[in-house]
Amino acid sequence: MPPIKQLDSTIVYQNNWMSVREDKIERQSGKQGIYGVVDKPDCAAIIAIDKGHIHLVNQYRYAVEGSFWELPQGAWESRPDADHLELAKGELREETGLIAQQMTYVGAQFIAYGFLNQTCHIYLATQLTQSDTQLDCEEEDLISQSFTIEKFESMLISGEIKDCVTTAAFGLTKLKGLV
Repeated sequence: MPPIKQLDSTIVYQNNWMSVREDKIERQSGKQGIYGVVDKPDCAAIIAIDKGHIHLVNQYRYAVEGSFWELPQGAWESRPDADHLELAKGELREETGLIAQQMTYVGAQFIAYGFLNQTCHIYLATQLTQSDTQLDCEEEDLISQSFTIEKFESMLISGEIKDCVTTAAFGLTKLKGLV
């Protein structure tokens, strides 16, 4: 039995990408409280590597008021139950125009499990061919560029790359000896 019991749940905000709910809870001690939870469909992060180069995307992130390099990544809110391999292939093609002949599943990680229930599925994409991008309207400023692995790692170390999904996904992939 979980140490926290949900007594009630109310959606307090919802849009096409997420919902926010407030759950009334009771702890084992009998004390009651609330949890705010953001519900989002699972996402995929793709480490696309070819000939010693990694492909990244850069876009403006409104919440932190800046443009940053990160791995291609995303979710399909219109198809939250989509197979995560299909999602990874689709996001890679959509954001970079790349098609991978080989997709290796690296693992799954939670992004911010203190308040968000989204799981990120990580894939290593190799044997790449270039096609056209298929950007969503929310991605109109997105650009894609490849960097040497060495340059990418120096961007991680220097803090130029601030995205925790990018950092964690690459770290797991490297620790597993896939890069």
